[in-house]
Parts: sequence; C-alpha cells; structure tokens
Amino acid sequence: MNFVARILARRAPTFSEARKDDAPAFATAHAASFQRGWSEDEFRRLLLDRAVVAHRAMAGRALVGFILSRLAADEAEILSVAIAPAWRGRGYARPLLDLHLRRLAGLGARVVFLEVDEHNAPAVRLYRRAGFFEVGRRQSYYDSSTNALVLRRDLG
Repeated sequence: MNFVARILARRAPTFSEARKDDAPAFATAHAASFQRGWSEDEFRRLLLDRAVVAHRAMAGRALVGFILSRLAADEAEILSVAIAPAWRGRGYARPLLDLHLRRLAGLGARVVFLEVDEHNAPAVRLYRRAGFFEVGRRQSYYDSSTNALVLRRDLG
C-alpha cells in the first residue's frame, strides 16, 4: 500500500453538520463527481440558506463527502451527495446518509425525495438499501440518453 493510502486508511471519518466554510471543498468534491459541478458561490449560498440541511464527513481536514437537502414544510429533497474520489467504496456514504435522514426527521420531515442517474449503480444501490423506492422517472433528465429515477423514502 502506498504512503497516501496508508494515511487515508488510518483516519476514520467524523460526521457533523456542514458550515459555510465548507463551500470550497464541497465544490471540489462535487466537480469530481458530476458532469456539471456547482461553484463555491453556489455552495456558499446553499450553506447559508436556512432551509438547507447539510452534513459532511471529514478525516482530519480532508473532506470525505457531503450531503445537502432542502426542507419545505414536512418534505425534504436531497439536492446532492458526493464522496471524494479517494474515499469511494469504503462504506462512508451510508452513515452520512443515515445521519442526514435522522436530522431531517428531527426537523419534521416526513418524506424525502431525490433524483439519481439511473445508470449510477452504486448510488441507486445505496438509496434502495436505505429504504428509498422509485416513484417516477424523468426522461432525458441528465442528457438525451440518461434518465433520472425519482426516489422517495418515508421517515418514521
């Protein structure tokens, strides 16, 4: 195992609420995860929005991943989830998602929605294992050949 991998392997991430200062790291992780990454300014505005709930996973000062949702009345929509490339495949998305869903429920959300690329097998698997189920499809949502699955999960 190379030096960087050994260092990363030693640090188990901690999970916490995100802060506006996380915007640059969120933008970097998002750009590495999606075709059209969101800017630091977009993330800063989201993180300052009182209706947005955001959590992060950190290993020291390194961002492992994040999740953001917008809360409206008793519904929430997950806006984005990203795990930094160096941390993928280690099982960190699920505890981050679970923490986030518990917080949304604590804030009064009774149902959570999200959209996911139908070809993103790891994400679809994560959401289905977490209790999300398909309630619709958005044809050609990401591009002319890629549909989005609309998923829902009811909270306690």
